[in-house]
Amino acid sequence: MARVLLLTPPFTQLNTPYPATAYLQGFLRSRGVDCAQTDLGIEVIDRLFSRSGLSQAFEAAGDLGDFAGREGHCVRAIDPVMRFLRGGDPTLARQLAAPGFLPVVLTEQEEADLDWAFGTMGLQDRAKHLATRFLEELARFIVDTLDPDFGFTRYAEQLGRCAYTFDALHERLQRPPSYTERILLELLAEHLDRHTLEWVGLSVPFPGNLVGALRIAQWIRAHRPEIRIALGGGFANTELRGVRDPRVFDYVHAITLDDGERPFLQLLEWGRDPSTPLRRTFLRGSDGRVHYHDDPTLPDFKLAETGTPDYTGLPLDRYIDAIEQTNPMHSLWSDGRWNKLTLAHGCYWAKCTFCDVSLDYIAAYEPVAARLLVDRIEELAAATGQTGFHFVDEAAPPSLLRALALELLKRGVVITWWTNIRFEARFTPGLCRLLRASGCVAVAGGLEVASDRLLALIEKGVTVDQVARVARDFTASGILVHAYLMYGFPTQTAGETVDAMERVRQLFAAGVVHSGFWHRFALTAHSPVGKDPARFGITARMPDAPFALNDLEFDDPTGTDHGAFSDGLRIALYNWMRGEGLDLPLRRWFDLPTPKPRVARDWVERVLDAPEAADSPHAQLVYLGAPLVRRGAVWVAQGTEAFVEWALREEEVGIWSERLASVRPGARKITIAAADWLADPFAQALFNAGLLVTA
Repeated sequence: MARVLLLTPPFTQLNTPYPATAYLQGFLRSRGVDCAQTDLGIEVIDRLFSRSGLSQAFEAAGDLGDFAGREGHCVRAIDPVMRFLRGGDPTLARQLAAPGFLPVVLTEQEEADLDWAFGTMGLQDRAKHLATRFLEELARFIVDTLDPDFGFTRYAEQLGRCAYTFDALHERLQRPPSYTERILLELLAEHLDRHTLEWVGLSVPFPGNLVGALRIAQWIRAHRPEIRIALGGGFANTELRGVRDPRVFDYVHAITLDDGERPFLQLLEWGRDPSTPLRRTFLRGSDGRVHYHDDPTLPDFKLAETGTPDYTGLPLDRYIDAIEQTNPMHSLWSDGRWNKLTLAHGCYWAKCTFCDVSLDYIAAYEPVAARLLVDRIEELAAATGQTGFHFVDEAAPPSLLRALALELLKRGVVITWWTNIRFEARFTPGLCRLLRASGCVAVAGGLEVASDRLLALIEKGVTVDQVARVARDFTASGILVHAYLMYGFPTQTAGETVDAMERVRQLFAAGVVHSGFWHRFALTAHSPVGKDPARFGITARMPDAPFALNDLEFDDPTGTDHGAFSDGLRIALYNWMRGEGLDLPLRRWFDLPTPKPRVARDWVERVLDAPEAADSPHAQLVYLGAPLVRRGAVWVAQGTEAFVEWALREEEVGIWSERLASVRPGARKITIAAADWLADPFAQALFNAGLLVTA
């Protein structure tokens, strides 16, 4: 029987748990707190998208619309589809990928898209995509007939986004629960019956979790009034830093900010002794007003002190692999089980002017030692049975990634991982090879506006030429590269948007970027732009916000109609990711007159053909291959996506075996300056193949 129950409200991800409750449970249990957790979002999906759940939904809807006559087919297919998407029945792919098994109708273009994305042998992924399309059609049916707020990764998001006042949320919560919310509350009651609770902690990472969280809190207050409720998470950290509407506390007892370990631990003690000091916590006082309590003498816990995330209690067997889009990076986000882990708290750069660098989750940088990280990786892999890892850092530090890769290779720990990075010069070709050998399959980084003037205004610390070179080095190592792209930054002109688009086109044409997404710039209250808009040439409109405050409206005297570019940017990028339309003039993607790009047509070629910077003589040598083996008349060195065949004389084999063993991960550090054998043709062949690297 737990004292504390940590809940993730609907909805976040289908394929893997959002990690906040696992992080907090790992910490609380390390401090002796009896704690349990669950993800009510995936539990709602599990109950709704089942044979019985779907049958009840069709019956409740009455008017089946486009599903009339197909409901029996859907009910028959749903359990096999969910079983397949959970990884429990892979042979079903041959039926799911064939026409007719699923009640999904594709256009000719959609059929062509599938052939492009999955070919003739990619049965598993093709079946996942078609099964996901089936679920999306059922979701549209639910939205049209039962619950207009339903969505697989959000719920009633429009009420939580830019909710300056609590009025709309309060009004919504006075209505009877929706169809989806009734399922949610049934599951909630089942969980509460299993425990004798003092506290429920609600993690609200996004606006699309807020209504579900408040509905949960409302039900607990009405039916289990002895339980106290705390709300925290990413939404609170960014949006509720100035909350002063007391009505929120008709639902929750406390709202905590930033890292939850210290605030929640203090709340547990405060629940028993009201004189206990609190850390970064809002409460409603006896005067009916909201008060902020923060005792700065209470230290926050270091990341190394918070323990390993603990996934116990989360229904790991119910998460489903979904392939919504044929974008290769989106498949990483939605397909596969990824253990979430943080390499370093905060961001080591923390200067980007569009980012919330004033907040603790960005500003307070604290890395973790590579040895401890690999300890946690091994512990998590053993506990979950999964060896996929998503390092959720804002930007993973190159030096820490280097140390992590060496430690993984030294211990022989085999994982698959991906993360966010900055396209900075420290990601050398050798380091990229080292990361790939340690299991890195993808990186995502911010190219943003693809304009050196605007990158300087953003204080990104990179140039477009540098991004191109670093992206090339990752790609050459076999690592997928995704670019975060931005348009609409303050003072950005139409010409700069077109120039940025041309640079992105060339990056795709050169094959150094595989995936991307254009984001419209949003002004946030906690960013340098939001705090000093005049410095960036704009005027921000500050609303009266007694509830949530983050996104701000603003006026840009430049006058560019950024919205007019949205569709063209999106459609062009979709085609470029498929290798199509790369030779079309940019104006062909728009319905409005656009300036001609001022970027040279051979820009990326010249950048990538420029001589590489020489390695530092102090750079460490690392051999990434296996021990030499004889194959006929030659000796073979083999590693990840690379091998070298070489005719070594018998007397050379022992020498080279000793040399390569001396620079394997975990061996003593040998630098370029200390190795007198690097000019040998065999060493050069190993360098050229990426089996011998400098990092």
